[in-house]
Amino acid sequence: MQLQPKRLAWIISTVFAVSCICCGAVTSGQKQSQPNILFILADDLGWGDPQCYGGNGIRTPGIDRLAREGIRFTQFYQGGSVCSPTRATLMTGMWPSDVGVFGHFSSHATNVKRGMPDLLDPKLPTLPKLLQTVGYKTLHVGKWHLGTTGGVERNLLPYGFDESYWIDCKQDKRSLWRIEERPVASKVLVEKTMDVLEEQKKSDQPFFCQLWFNDPHASLAPSVEQMKPYRGKHVPKGFTTPREVYAGTVTEMDKQISRLLIKVDELGLTHNTIVIFSSDNGPEDIQIGNAAWSGLGSAGPLRGRKRSLYEGGVRVPFIVRWPAGGTPAGQLNEKTVVSGADMLPTLCELSGASIPESLQKTIRGQSVAAAFKGNKEFMRSKPLMWEWRYRVFNHRWNCSPILSIRDGRWKLLFNPDDSRIELYDMEIDPFEESNQALQHSDVVERLKKRALKWHSALSESPLDKEAGTQPARWPKEFDPNVKYLDRNVIFNKSDKDKDGRMSREEYLLNFGPPGAEKRKEGEERFPGFDGNKDGWLNREEFYYMGK
Repeated sequence: MQLQPKRLAWIISTVFAVSCICCGAVTSGQKQSQPNILFILADDLGWGDPQCYGGNGIRTPGIDRLAREGIRFTQFYQGGSVCSPTRATLMTGMWPSDVGVFGHFSSHATNVKRGMPDLLDPKLPTLPKLLQTVGYKTLHVGKWHLGTTGGVERNLLPYGFDESYWIDCKQDKRSLWRIEERPVASKVLVEKTMDVLEEQKKSDQPFFCQLWFNDPHASLAPSVEQMKPYRGKHVPKGFTTPREVYAGTVTEMDKQISRLLIKVDELGLTHNTIVIFSSDNGPEDIQIGNAAWSGLGSAGPLRGRKRSLYEGGVRVPFIVRWPAGGTPAGQLNEKTVVSGADMLPTLCELSGASIPESLQKTIRGQSVAAAFKGNKEFMRSKPLMWEWRYRVFNHRWNCSPILSIRDGRWKLLFNPDDSRIELYDMEIDPFEESNQALQHSDVVERLKKRALKWHSALSESPLDKEAGTQPARWPKEFDPNVKYLDRNVIFNKSDKDKDGRMSREEYLLNFGPPGAEKRKEGEERFPGFDGNKDGWLNREEFYYMGK
C-alpha cells in the first residue's frame, strides 16, 4: 500500500513525538562538549562563483578563508534546483517531492495549481526539532521560503526554532527585498546574527543558528561603491553591466561573511563551532525578468543553471570548518558525494541527537560525519533523486529531463515516457557531455526502475507543457494560408486624413464604431503604444510598441 504524503507525515510526526517524550533531555553537563552549529546559506550562488571553486573573477576572501580553514566538497548536491524544495530537504532529510514541495512556494492560487500546500507541513520532524531534544538553542535569521503558520506574530516555532528573525528577510514593516534595501541586505542579516551569537555566548547552551541570505537572488541593486571594483574601463558612461551588479553583490555578501567569522573568533566560538557554507541551487539565468541586469552567476564548467537537474542546477559549493572535530584545514574532497538530505542525520550524529527508528527508515539522507572529520574515502550508500515538473530556461543545452537519479559513479536523467534518456559517468564526465545510455543499458534499466518506483508514489501534480523538453525556435516556411499582421498596412488604413500620424479616435476605429464593446480593449491598449504620451501615434510608435 502506498501512503500519501500527508498520511506519511502524520505517522512520522506521531512516532517522533512519542520518541521525544521517551528520550527526554540531556543534562546541562552534557551540553558542554556538544558543538555549536552555524549554517550559512547563500541564495542562487553558482558552483563556480567563489574563488576557491575556480572563480568567476569575483573577490570572495571570506568564503576562501573558510575553505583554507576547512574542507571543500566538490560533489555536494542540494535536494532541489530552486529555493523551497532545497530548503525542505535541508530541514527534513526527505526529497522535496516526498513532502509535496514540487516548486517554490508562491501565491495560494499558484500553489493550488501545482498541487502544493501553502507551507511545509509543520507536523513533520525537522532538524531543529531533533536538536532541541538534546538541549540546543535553535535560531534562524533570514530567508526561509517554506511558509509560516501566519498571524501577526510570525515565527518558526512550529518548525523547531526557538527564535527567528527577519523571516523571509522581512521585519517590522521593512523588507530587504526592496530595491533601496538591497545594498544593505547581507549586512542587516549578518549584524542580527552577530547580536544573536553574542547573546548566546552568555549561556553554556549549544546553539544551532541558520543564517540564510537573500543575496545574490534577484532583483539585485548594489550601491555604486559596491560595484566600483568591477567597473570595466570600456563601459560607456551611463551604462551598468550585469557583471558589476552581480559581482558587486556577491563581494558585499562575502564581506559580511568575513565580519561574521571575525565575530565568531572574538567570541571564542571558533574551535567548537561547525561552520557550514553552501548555496541553495545554481545561478539564476539572465533570461528571467528580474535578473535581466544581473544574471551572470557561474556554474563553472558544469552544465545547467537554476531549475535544471543537470549538475549546474543542483551541485553547489559546500564548505565545512570544525577545528575541534578534526576537519583538516585546506582539504579538498573530490570523492565523497554529499546531499542536502544528509544534513539532518549528520548533524544529529555530531550533536548526539537520536533519530527515531521510524524516521531513520524514511529519510533519504545518511550521516556523512566521517567525511566532515576528514575521511576523503568515505562513500555514500544511498542514491540521490530529483524531479522538476516545470520549464527550464536558458539554452536548450541546459534544459534537463524531468527525473534524475545519481547512484555511485552513474547519473541518469530521463522523462517518465522515455522520450529522453541520458546516462553520464560522473567520475570522468561531470560536465555531462557524453551520453552513455546505449553503452550501459543495464545501468539505465536499474536506475530507471528505482527512480520510477519513487516517482510513482508521489502525489499528483500537473506538468508544464515544456517540462522535460529542449525547446528550440527555428525558422519556418511562411504559410500562404495564414494572414500575417502587417502594422504598416494597418497604419496606412487607419490614418484617415493622411497626415502621417494616427489620432486616438483613428486608432479606436480599428475596434469598432463608438459604443462598440471591443473599443474598451482599444482604450486600454492605446497608452501602451503612445510612447511620448502626446495623444497621437506616429508610424514608429505603432509599428514597434505594444505586444
